[in-house]
Amino acid sequence: MKADTFQYPYESRRMVYHAANGMVATSQPLAAQAGLAILQKGGNAVDAAIATAACLTVVEPTSNGIGSDAFAIVWIKDKLHGLNASGPSPAGISIEALHQRGITEIPKYGWVPVTVPGAPSAWAALAKRFGRLSLTETLEPAINYARNGFPVSPVCGFAWQLGFDKYREETDGKSFSHWFDTFAPNGRPPRAGEKWCSPDHADTLDLIARTDAAAFYRGELAEKIDAFSRQYDGFLRADDLAAFQPVWVDPISVNYRDYTVWEIPPNGQGLVALMALNTLKGFSFTEKDSIETLHKQIEAVKLAFAKGMHDITDPAHMRTTVADHLSEKVAQQHRALIREEALAPESSQPNLSGTVYLCTADAEGNMVSYIQSNYMGFGSGLVVPGTGIALQNRGHNFSIDPDHANCLAPAKRTYHTIIPGFLTRGKEAVGPFGVMGGFMQPQGHVQVLMNMIDFGLNPQAALDAPRWQWIQDKTVEVEHALPQHLAQALQARGHDIHVALDNLGFGRGQIICRDPQTGVLTGASEPRTDGMVAAY
Repeated sequence: MKADTFQYPYESRRMVYHAANGMVATSQPLAAQAGLAILQKGGNAVDAAIATAACLTVVEPTSNGIGSDAFAIVWIKDKLHGLNASGPSPAGISIEALHQRGITEIPKYGWVPVTVPGAPSAWAALAKRFGRLSLTETLEPAINYARNGFPVSPVCGFAWQLGFDKYREETDGKSFSHWFDTFAPNGRPPRAGEKWCSPDHADTLDLIARTDAAAFYRGELAEKIDAFSRQYDGFLRADDLAAFQPVWVDPISVNYRDYTVWEIPPNGQGLVALMALNTLKGFSFTEKDSIETLHKQIEAVKLAFAKGMHDITDPAHMRTTVADHLSEKVAQQHRALIREEALAPESSQPNLSGTVYLCTADAEGNMVSYIQSNYMGFGSGLVVPGTGIALQNRGHNFSIDPDHANCLAPAKRTYHTIIPGFLTRGKEAVGPFGVMGGFMQPQGHVQVLMNMIDFGLNPQAALDAPRWQWIQDKTVEVEHALPQHLAQALQARGHDIHVALDNLGFGRGQIICRDPQTGVLTGASEPRTDGMVAAY
């Protein structure tokens, strides 16, 4: 977006960043600086994204790791490309197999919810198709931090303590001991400002770099994952890893006002954000802080979730199409359902999550929107011995109901919460955006985009603004900074309003916008995290 498109309140003008040569925005300063160093070394936006993503597995392990999944939207040479690097369930798992073990619901932790990690494949696929530098170059900063250590940042340190307390209370058994050995080697998690290192993590990243991730899926690391799974009667096998390939996909979109909003197609939940925006574009909004705006936003999001959580899954198993969900007919039906009183649509209760989001841009106009996550913080609670690989628990999102579209099945991708976003206007790229945080993500996309497009806020002000989050039924959680009279007005309309004591559950976003005439980049980083915009 052009700079003069936005209002620049004094308090946000101090924080928004401008640069012309390159920019990286993410939730941890050391990772952002690692990406910037790669740009200055001659890498492009894709190389910077890989370096930043790998570094985040080290410096923010509370949200992601080598055992994560990943998605990306890449704008390069004036064309948009999507990458789905989310792994499927093991070929040997099924609802019947769980029932035979006496398991009637998918647990949060342990081997049952572990799916094939996709993040290392994403780094290799991005580097091979669009990168200029090798993985040995782009992963070097991450390897150095893992081997030599780094001081833990404040929000990460707080989340680390929460993760430690959670695993100590909710996990039991020797299979979880490797997590404590890795992430709490002194019997407690590192505190903010204390140095932490993981030599095993460094060795694993080095092996991934030297083999272009082949060792993770068909070599030494795959063998270690397989052995660990067999030792504790897990379902994941070396054959599952060897069979996996990330998939290049065409992003999906809706037109919103004068812009086109792009998301990754299912199995991601970007479709929920697009459905909500498709509904909301039929209304006129003149004021951000008004009961009419907030009420309609919340209702549109609830209706989109009710439909999305019923239908979204591995695209090979979907019973509906993206076009069905984004039709004007569905949008009109949803608008007609939005009345003065709050709705209680049928839907599952969303879960909290742990995710990292980053975006990058270079002087040539290339840009990347990238997201990576273990899920629920550190993930399954399992760390492969001697590797530093914390395995994700993405399979927890599967339904155990065989009639549900997202039911558990062998070699199937589940409904996925992590979603990178991208904005264009006409044939020009505006830029990448994202708001991490489980089922908050599509809600964050809607709020941040409307802040910029409908209400003219600059990217930093759009991220700074107080947020709300639909939880379930008529329950809506709001940040304490939301004006009290608006919270009371929502309550009067039938919303069950809960004021949060902290802002941990409201997502953490990053934005980069590019002026198509001058090439000047405008970046913003989330105030709810340790984030930073690194630029030159």
